Amino acid sequence: MSPPTAVGNGITVHGVTDTETFTLPSPLTVAGVIARRAKSAPLKAGIAAATSSDQFKSKTPWKPLAKRWDHRLSAESKARKPSALKNAAKFLANPGMISLGGGLPSSDYFPFHQMDIKVPAIGKFTEKETAESGETMTIGKHDATEGKSPFDLAIALNYGQGTGSAQLLRWITEHTEILHDPPYQDWQCIVSVGSTSSLEIVFRMFLERGDYLLTEEFAFSSAVETALPMGVKMAPVKLDEEGLIPEDLDTILSCWDEKAQGARKPFLLYIVPSGQNPTGATQGTERRKAVYTVAQKHDLIIIEDEPYYFLQMDPYKGPGASPVPPPSTHDEFLQALVPSFVKLDVDGRVVRLDSFSKVLAPGSRVGWAVLSQQLAERMVRHNEVSVQNPAGFAQIILFKLLDEQWGHGGYLDWLIHIRTEYTSRRNVLLDACHKYLPESIVSWAPPAAGMFLWLHIDGSKHPEFGKRSLHSIEQEIFQTAVENKVLISPGSWFSADRNVEINQLFFRATFAAAQADAMAEAIKRFGAAIAQVFKL
Repeated sequence: MSPPTAVGNGITVHGVTDTETFTLPSPLTVAGVIARRAKSAPLKAGIAAATSSDQFKSKTPWKPLAKRWDHRLSAESKARKPSALKNAAKFLANPGMISLGGGLPSSDYFPFHQMDIKVPAIGKFTEKETAESGETMTIGKHDATEGKSPFDLAIALNYGQGTGSAQLLRWITEHTEILHDPPYQDWQCIVSVGSTSSLEIVFRMFLERGDYLLTEEFAFSSAVETALPMGVKMAPVKLDEEGLIPEDLDTILSCWDEKAQGARKPFLLYIVPSGQNPTGATQGTERRKAVYTVAQKHDLIIIEDEPYYFLQMDPYKGPGASPVPPPSTHDEFLQALVPSFVKLDVDGRVVRLDSFSKVLAPGSRVGWAVLSQQLAERMVRHNEVSVQNPAGFAQIILFKLLDEQWGHGGYLDWLIHIRTEYTSRRNVLLDACHKYLPESIVSWAPPAAGMFLWLHIDGSKHPEFGKRSLHSIEQEIFQTAVENKVLISPGSWFSADRNVEINQLFFRATFAAAQADAMAEAIKRFGAAIAQVFKL
């Protein structure tokens, strides 16, 4: 592991009792990681090694245990039993064991002997810098048996456990504790096949046909499309510029009439708190606390879907203004992040879905869930008979990058880098909006995180307003924009309740991929399409 930059002087003070302290190296330094891991049980990292976050967490007996959620689990989830074959893999670690039990093929028949990956050196993250000074890491087939690494191709390319590999799970558990430090004892991390897979599993863990799902009134379309075929209905909660409105959530639940709705009171809340897709809204600290308070009042489970959490950006000061300097240290970066729901979660009622998709590579199909031990065990049972675990190729490549090359501090350096990049991209798009969109008709709030800009179009300014539906005006804008060779997503695509006629016009633009000049040109074309439709 290359030495990452230290936080401040590299020393963190930890309390032992009310009157005693001791010092440890910062958990973001190599020395801190070594000190931390020296206190853990030896890493059991062989083929299909049984593992859990308990092997890698700090011991925190002063924290409470999570609440039990038996009354919330679905019949399907309650019915799942442990996999006999997966459970038997724990005996493989016994000295002298010869296995004729499981169907784990010999690595002799894996046609991959060695892989080389070239990755950025810490602080030299651009494509040009990586090409010139990136470091090539070699992944061998038998690195573990040869004492070169705890993870090799012979292990990674065989079957694994529903928790994910011990090697990557250790890094993810450490990352979660460093960043979020959940305030209850029995939290766990589960390596997932990306957040989309995790979400489908979590829905099935809790929801029965006919149930309602609480979510933002404009929601991630794939989440809605996952729930609807399960026979689940949407209970949309109003949004403002800071995301879900807790007072509206409380009103919906307090006034719920099971007989009128034909369903039990909903208890599962799905939200994207940072850079919400599609609106770009980010819940501040007080807003998150208020939502959590409502969740406690009504005994909700919160699904905290956070693919954009680390894409929190520097403030936008307007066109032509000097950009706000990015965080210069790890401390500044961490202080600038809005606390996660899992950091506020004293009950174990939050299921956090995290992902490498938006910060490293979506094609890796690797993410993780943070949840209570009881819920983690249920999730593993589902994994065992479905996705099993992420691809070994992806897990070992991420392990090499994050554990052996960057370390925790280097990963934060990368996150600071992409924070700067996304801030710049957002500013380009916002500058273009000020320049090319008719602000008498189009309005927006600068997003504080994520990769989306939510544009509100005042339909009342359309010459045929009141004579035509807003949906038909929306479609006219969309088609005219396509004819002008710009693709931008209509807001109705993200409506949580697809059966309700839209009463406002929105469009979602993304600043994730297009080059600066292309983004500006796209907004210019969209502005021309609006002018054409509104006959300006």
